[in-house]
Amino acid sequence: MEGQGEHHKSKKILCVGLVCLDIISVVDAFPQEDSDSRCVSQRWQRGGNASNSCTVLALLGSPCAFMGSLCAGPVASFILEDFQRFQVEVHSPLERAACVTPTSLVISSAATGSRTILHMNSNIPDVTFEDFSAVDLSTFKWIHWEGRNADEQLKMMAEVARYNAASPPQHRIVVSVEIEKPREKLYQLFPHADVVFVSKDVARHLDFHTPQSALQGLRGRLRAGAVMICPWAEKGADAVDADGTLLHSDAFPPERLLDTLGAGDTFNAAVIHKLANGCRLQDALTFGCRVAGAKCGFHGYDGIADKLTQM
Repeated sequence: MEGQGEHHKSKKILCVGLVCLDIISVVDAFPQEDSDSRCVSQRWQRGGNASNSCTVLALLGSPCAFMGSLCAGPVASFILEDFQRFQVEVHSPLERAACVTPTSLVISSAATGSRTILHMNSNIPDVTFEDFSAVDLSTFKWIHWEGRNADEQLKMMAEVARYNAASPPQHRIVVSVEIEKPREKLYQLFPHADVVFVSKDVARHLDFHTPQSALQGLRGRLRAGAVMICPWAEKGADAVDADGTLLHSDAFPPERLLDTLGAGDTFNAAVIHKLANGCRLQDALTFGCRVAGAKCGFHGYDGIADKLTQM
């Protein structure tokens, strides 16, 4: 992950995973069940883990691309226009028939900054290895997977491994994966990435109650030379490097907590941005926490553009 020359730096970062429509209602305080209350504001926003990470990568100045499923229609048009606004290249199989673009209804509490998500993803299939095989790998320096349909994603990662084996070191692609959901099938992705992001939810599900214990306990699942990163909300984030050294960064909360939606996706993108540009893991970890904290002080992503240029 060290610097690999100017030609390599000009290549893009590809994020593979979910894009959805977020319908976000900001309220003074979380409503009681069976009540009728007014919103402070409401907006449509392009969401989804991989999609959000692309937004942040673009704002940080990393050329990037998204790959994920969309269904043709007005919602897809809104999403594609927003990708274009952020200059994110899109690789999406739009031929998905008789399906609905995933939607999240988000209640954002102004009192606490919390976000409560109701997600609908009824029948749209995730991108397959066949979809992925149509991509020109030579245009990418880093590919990040949001762990979802693990069996297909394993085939994609194997294709990248074959590409890397046939390429000189300076043109090899770095592979990262986010294992966010506590689903057994996703755990088979651990040994196939150079960088693994493991969530607090997964750590707790596996009976680890601190990021340090999770990293120590899960390190044996990694392949040789890989690193693992475990963000832990207000406690910051920890990582274990290729030599087994534990690293830590404190959190950097904003003056006023406004919107935590997408904070994890923001952290992942900021870390990847730094690592892809040759920074040390400790510096990338701290930068990720700083950017994620800054994002929590704004609704959405538009407001943080100026803030990021100062980091």
